[in-house]
Amino acid sequence: MARPAALKLQSVRPMETIANVEQVRSLNPFQPGTMVVVTLAEPREKFWGAILALSVEGVSLRGIELASFEDLVALVKDGEPYSLSVVFFPMHRVERMELDLPDGSIPSLSQRFTAKTGLDPASMTTPVAASPGSKPETA
Repeated sequence: MARPAALKLQSVRPMETIANVEQVRSLNPFQPGTMVVVTLAEPREKFWGAILALSVEGVSLRGIELASFEDLVALVKDGEPYSLSVVFFPMHRVERMELDLPDGSIPSLSQRFTAKTGLDPASMTTPVAASPGSKPETA
């Protein structure tokens, strides 16, 4: 009886040995601070914002309902006060979550926001740790 040929196994590096943070992000692009569009079920709605936390229980975001995007752009452009929601969606409601990326020649929502307001939406939607004596965010 012939012996089977020896199998050559490739070694797999555990996540802890990957030194390059961008390489880790490419393995899981849904990290805190990443701009996304989340499609929800029951009721069906869409939400645009930055990931605050993602777990098996659900996703926490800071942003707005997609239907209010143009209103937010107008408020920011006019220097009017605005507020972004901090929300948690349980995973059973999350139908889809996609990165806010351009699609061919169609700009992403973040690019549209920046083009119209001159501001980076990631800096607006990512909470900044308050320093002692600082005033709470009023935007």
